Amino acid sequence: QVQLVESGGGLVQPGGSLRLSCAASGNIFSINLMGWYRQAPGKQREFVATITSGGSTNYADSVKGRFTISPDNAKNTVYLQMNSLKPEDTAVYYCNADGRLSGYIRREFSSWGQGTQVTVSS
Repeated sequence: QVQLVESGGGLVQPGGSLRLSCAASGNIFSINLMGWYRQAPGKQREFVATITSGGSTNYADSVKGRFTISPDNAKNTVYLQMNSLKPEDTAVYYCNADGRLSGYIRREFSSWGQGTQVTVSS
């Protein structure tokens, strides 16, 4: 009932930048939290950054000062600006959104995107 579509991944050299986008659509009444997670080969999925509907942000220590999460609330979209990329940032990046569905009951939802590959290599 809620779809998340990520875009913006690709191949970049160390020190370069990428901007990821995640657009949410569907039967959405409200979104409380959107965020980014990543999973490198052979590793568990890990937290990268989140932003609340009020604009509060939280970052993993490994990306603080290099990554910035920002919203476009009118479009139910969140962005991840990634600067000073390192080879260890290589992973599939997943978007997540938590909120409530439209309708009388306004059930809670938590949805994931399909992921976008980010590769940092020279």
